[in-house]
Amino acid sequence: MLPEKAEFIINRLRENGFEAYAVGGCVRDMLRGTVPNDFDITTSALPHETKEVFSDLHTIDTGISHGTVTVMVDNEPFEVTTFRCDGEYLDSRHPESVTFTMSVEDDLSRRDFTVNSMAMGADGKIIDPFDGKSDLENKMIRCTGEAEKRFSEDALRIMRALRFSSVLGFEIEEATAAAIHKKKELLLNISVERIFEELKKLLCGKDVLRILMEYSDVICTVIPDLSPCVGFDQKNKHHVYDIYEHSARAVDAIEPDSTLRLTMLLHDVGKPSVVSEDDKGFRHFFGHPEISAKMAEDILGRLHADNAAKDTVSLLCRWHDKDIIPDEKHVKRLFMRLSYEQIIMLCKVRMADNAAQNPKFQKRGEDAVKIMKLAERIILEKQCVTLRDLAVNGNDMKKCGYNGTEIGRILNLLLEKVIDGEIENKKEILLLFAERINNNI
Repeated sequence: MLPEKAEFIINRLRENGFEAYAVGGCVRDMLRGTVPNDFDITTSALPHETKEVFSDLHTIDTGISHGTVTVMVDNEPFEVTTFRCDGEYLDSRHPESVTFTMSVEDDLSRRDFTVNSMAMGADGKIIDPFDGKSDLENKMIRCTGEAEKRFSEDALRIMRALRFSSVLGFEIEEATAAAIHKKKELLLNISVERIFEELKKLLCGKDVLRILMEYSDVICTVIPDLSPCVGFDQKNKHHVYDIYEHSARAVDAIEPDSTLRLTMLLHDVGKPSVVSEDDKGFRHFFGHPEISAKMAEDILGRLHADNAAKDTVSLLCRWHDKDIIPDEKHVKRLFMRLSYEQIIMLCKVRMADNAAQNPKFQKRGEDAVKIMKLAERIILEKQCVTLRDLAVNGNDMKKCGYNGTEIGRILNLLLEKVIDGEIENKKEILLLFAERINNNI
């Protein structure tokens, strides 16, 4: 059943002679037994009539020309939109005009997918002219009406279909899937911000591997840099998949965090550009982490990712293939280059990367587990691994006679000595060592 506030809005509209229903995603989610994030209301009331009905409450003209008024109920917003039919779409995103209608069926017919084309009254009765309930039960994503028309109207629906399929674990109906492949180029008309938001959600879905593999052409339309990776035989004993499938499987092997999954999607994107082949026919990709890191930074820049995500993905791509010895000394030295959080993310990346390789070669994944456990113990024991942990600081070095860039150099040298176990992290010992070095310069 509907929550009290949504039911209040619907009942008040009905008491004033108008039809009103909860509509779209909230109905889908309730039928699935999940709690909706918000509740949209559709009504036969025109926008000015909606405002009159709720004149005692605060209302906002959210999209008045498209029939939407936001009604605030105890500081909670509810979008109330007049039944409408959309006019012609010229930009593959927005209708040039809308026409208000008195039919809820007309309103439902303009929506994207059957599972989103259902309405629910305050009594719980479902209006379902396109059999969305059956598709929901059968776990199927199907366009409402003609698929190609729906995608031509709003190309972002292509990404939404893939996102719903990935997140919900639903199959995409045959005609809808065919239309996705046929109309994918229309995504070039959509803002990169919108596409990127859908891509991140898609990548974090439980069925991401299936979507990445079945719709690689769509993914490569969004990120054309991945196209050379599709079908690229690595011809290397460590790999049993082409570059793209390896990357897709690595995405699936890591936890559903958008930054980590973007890293796995892009960590080998530079491989085709640096490939070489030895006299035995084995392929090598020397320098690909650095190239992939630069390409990932450029790709995420084009997608308008925030700087934090862009920097983190680039760093993880750059480090994902470095040789790191899984012992305490080398992990301590790692802290001089990376933060604890970055080390943990890097270990997860290396484990996922290894999981998507030849099952016969799992040592790197095992080493990553060891590195992670060592890093966790080092932090738990509060060992000295960063300049902040040293018992001396820059002011102490000035008193020892150091100036300018020499201060940073000597502090880093002292940290290395402490990490390597050559001297203790005690102030008097560190000062004595620093003074001796300065006297010998």
